[in-house]
Amino acid sequence: MSDDPRRARTRCSLIIFEFSVAALAICVCTPLLLLAAKAAQEDLPRNALWAVVHNICVPGQSQNHDPKPCLRVDLNEGIERGFAILRDPRGGIQFLLIPTSQISGIESPIIRGPNAMNYFASAWEVRTYIDEALHQSLSRDEIGFAINSALSRSQDQLHIHFSCVRADVVGALHKNERRIGNQWAPFEDSLLGHHYLAMWIPGEHLSPHNPFRLLAEQLPGATPDMANRTLVVVGFTRAEGIKGFVLLADQVNKQSGDLANGEELLDHTCHVAATGNRARGRSRDLGAE
Repeated sequence: MSDDPRRARTRCSLIIFEFSVAALAICVCTPLLLLAAKAAQEDLPRNALWAVVHNICVPGQSQNHDPKPCLRVDLNEGIERGFAILRDPRGGIQFLLIPTSQISGIESPIIRGPNAMNYFASAWEVRTYIDEALHQSLSRDEIGFAINSALSRSQDQLHIHFSCVRADVVGALHKNERRIGNQWAPFEDSLLGHHYLAMWIPGEHLSPHNPFRLLAEQLPGATPDMANRTLVVVGFTRAEGIKGFVLLADQVNKQSGDLANGEELLDHTCHVAATGNRARGRSRDLGAE
């Protein structure tokens, strides 16, 4: 084997993101499998996502046009503005968009500068991975994207979660759509017991709007406190048919136990797809469960 032992151990640990332990039985580093699998489920190093993307997916795409274990590596604008798509190793219908440049998370000024890469816009354009996994097409109102606060995340490489939106969240957004304006304001209902701010942006696509900039620059006090914020973007269609997006933001509040984990608004079981609940007024109200 040409790899040195340390590299072999690292590579084996990372590959489990894509393959089951059973499939890995043929791996030459078999003695490490149980330890690696346990680490993957319980105690991943905080640089694990970066290691997968940087050490495996990007070289695989660049050298062999094979991004595995990532589903896709996009380097069309160079590695500094590229991104990878990885199916979340925790299972369910959930995917991650991960920059191919090393970026810590929501607190990084890199993602909100005037020439910053709009990673949320890229995530919106690749949302069809959800449809492919479900073998059906969802409406824009049923798909959401979230980035967690520094306190509630487990990885120190920026990653945007995208999956289905909880059915009760979809219902709450449509119930209160008339109260969601083009400036940040408190959302009328609590969402899973947490008090979010909401903002509406119109448009078929996200490319004209960088949600990170809208949070940092249009919400007073947000810029120096970005590490304690979470940001969620939900595709949305107003009652009159106008397409756009609802942005939702929350802030860490340790006293109330709110860790600003916007991923909580997503549903990795995709209940909205399984039950056929469509957005407008047909989802359960919050608290009805």
